Order: sequence, then C-alpha cells, then structure tokens
Amino acid sequence: MTYFLLHLGCQMNQSDAERVRSVIESMGYRSVDREEEADLLGIMACSVRQKAIDRVYARIHKWNQWKKNKSIITFVSGCILPADKTSFLKLFDLLFGIEDLPQLPTILRQYGVPSQLSQTTPNDTSSTDSYWNIEPSYTSSFEAYVSIQNGCDKFCTFCAVPYTRGREVSRPSQEILDEIETLVEKEYKSITVLGQNVNSYGFDKRSSEMKFAELLHNIGEIGVRSKKEFWVYFTSPHPHDMYKDVLEVVSSYPVLANNIHLPIQSGDDKILIKMNRNYRIAAYEKIVNDIRTLLPSATLFTDIIVGFTGENEAQFNNTLKAIRKYRYNMAYIAQYSPRPGAASYRWEDDITTEVKSSRFHAATNVLKEVALEENKKFLNEIQRVLVYKKARRDGFYEGKTEGRVPIQFPSDNEALIGTFVDVHVTEARSFSFAGELCAP
Repeated sequence: MTYFLLHLGCQMNQSDAERVRSVIESMGYRSVDREEEADLLGIMACSVRQKAIDRVYARIHKWNQWKKNKSIITFVSGCILPADKTSFLKLFDLLFGIEDLPQLPTILRQYGVPSQLSQTTPNDTSSTDSYWNIEPSYTSSFEAYVSIQNGCDKFCTFCAVPYTRGREVSRPSQEILDEIETLVEKEYKSITVLGQNVNSYGFDKRSSEMKFAELLHNIGEIGVRSKKEFWVYFTSPHPHDMYKDVLEVVSSYPVLANNIHLPIQSGDDKILIKMNRNYRIAAYEKIVNDIRTLLPSATLFTDIIVGFTGENEAQFNNTLKAIRKYRYNMAYIAQYSPRPGAASYRWEDDITTEVKSSRFHAATNVLKEVALEENKKFLNEIQRVLVYKKARRDGFYEGKTEGRVPIQFPSDNEALIGTFVDVHVTEARSFSFAGELCAP
C-alpha cells in the first residue's frame, strides 16, 4: 500500500504533515513521490491564502478523475476555514482536523482500508490522547520543526488562523524539551520551534507552564549539556508579546541562533489599528533597537502586507520608510487578499490589483537595496554555514548562515550535506552570498 501527501502553507502545516506521515506509515503504507502511484492521496490544505486553496481544488479535481480507472482514497486536513470545509466534504473521501489525527487509523478502517499495524506496536497512535504525542516522521535528517503551540488569540483582521486552528493552546513544555533533546542526540543541526505566536507560549496555562523566555532558556541549557553544535530558531513571534527577556536569553546561548523574525505587516499606525495588530510603530521600533543592542550580528526578517483595505499612498510610503529604517535582511511581502472568515473580508477590497502589484514591486525593490547594503557588511568574512543541498549550478553546494542567508560555494563533496562548514564570503547579493569553502 502506498500514499502521497502534499503539504501547502506555512511551516506549521509541514510539521503537522510529518505527524500525519507517522500515522499513515504506522498502518503499513509506504510513501511515494509520484501521486499516480499512490493508493491513498492526501493534502494538508491552507485557507490562509487563496492560491493555496486553488491548488487544492486543482488537485482533487484531477484525483477524482482518476477514480474512474483505479481505486483510491483521498483525504484533506490542515488549516481550513469552515466555508472551505463545506466544499471539501463534497470532494474528498475524508476530512479531519489535526486534533483528530490519532483517530485516523480507525477512520480509514471504516473505509475498508486494512492496517498492517500490530496491536502491540509502541507507535499505535490510534490510542494517543494528543496528536503532539505522535512522533513525527521528519523529512530531513538534519533539520526539524518542533511545534510548541497551536491556534492564535490575536484576531488580526486580515488573518483566518483563529478560525482555522482555534484559540491558542500551549504544548506541555516537557514534551517540547524531550523532543528537542532527542533531536540533538540524533545529531540534528537546525531546529525551529513553531507556533502562530510563539512568544505568547504558556499564556493559556499561566499557573502551570513556563513562559517563552524560560522555555528558550531550557533549550539553551540542552545545548550547554550536549556540547554539540546546532542552531535553534523560533517563528513567528508577535511584536505585542516580544519582551526584552527573550532577546536576553537568545544572547546568552550560542545554540539560540542570531536570527529574529519580527512581522511588522505595515509601517503605518492607522493601518496597524485597522489590522488589529495591538502595537504601534514606536513600540515596534523599541524592539528593533533592543535587537540591535543585544544581538548586534543578528539578521532581521519580517512580514509585510501591501494594499490592505483603505491603504493610501502616504501610508504605503510609511512602510517603505520602515524597510529602510529597520534594515531588514529579508521580508516576506504579500499583496492583500480577503479571506472568508477574517474580519476584513466584510470590508470593501478597495485597492486595485494594479496598485497592489505596483506597491509589491516598489517594496521589493527597496528591500533589495537595503538587504544588499546589509549583506555587503559580510564581504570577506568567514561565515559558519549549514550545508543543505547541491545547488542547481553544477559543482556547487548551497547552505545557510546562522542568520539564514543562503550561500553557494564550489565543492564536489556530497558528504558535506547536513554538516557545518566555514565559508569565506566573496560576493554579496540582495538575498544571498557566494563564497569559497575554507580548508578544514
């Protein structure tokens, strides 16, 4: 029996997909890269972006055509709005919430799917109380994502996550620390802790759980005890809950990587109010100043939405000013699109597609200028690099610095993948470096 699983959307969906894989493989299924060869076809969907939903419809239409000639079962899970769920129920054989993942073997057996899972197998996930207790089937041997939280309480007006994943629920800290310690023992080199708002971790269990800074402190101590080299990242924090103590902890432990992802979304206070972001530019700037003081070598990433409902030219220009002022190394820039369920869906989408596209390109161009200037500061320096893969260019490999900036260098040694190397930076580009491998 074979299966194919496609995950769309953010790293949270990727992390959830790794647990889905564990459950499916515990039933005796084998993963295949070609969907045409699969008996079980699944998608981890994402309702946050319309493009991702369009891809779901395209895929299930194709799969349902295949049913005319072969016996297959289709399923969908992930981050799905109620309206999309209603449509998917008519198209897929199965739809389940990620919290119901432990029951997936039982659900599939009701469809007549045999399970090769022994009743005494320790990984019998059908009796697991929480999907977090399911051990992920990591898709990489050196990079892993560790979920620490699910859901969101912020209710940004543009965002559908509170309606797809529900309110914030923090995973027990001991489970998180145990998973990370196991990954370190297995020689994982890059670990990213995930949540919709990681720095509000523990807020829902104030009397029984640690705060995010304390969680990071304990992760840092794992690094001290292990004496191993690895980098730990976190995403995404919300500026409203980003306190100085988090940055102080990051500055105290080498394994806590010097890279901060701090979504700004807009550089204009009135737009931030309309987005229900619960901070103003002055407060955001204070956090950036703390980052520059406590983590002077850290790269700074952000998220930006252009063309939000009612955004005028002056307000957009404030976003351009913010890019220049805060000196981002990377920004994930999106053109606003209304999502059913989000509060802003009720408002008129009054910025034309042409204006959104123009603002997207203008913001991207300013970002390219700033990022290039920042990256030039690393010219002729030696950077520690985690090697990820062969580059498309023959004879070259690609890795990332601690600040998550991609870098390519010539080599013919495939054994470097998944290891740390030192690379001399010889060329700086807007979003990447080129370099030469240093002698060991």
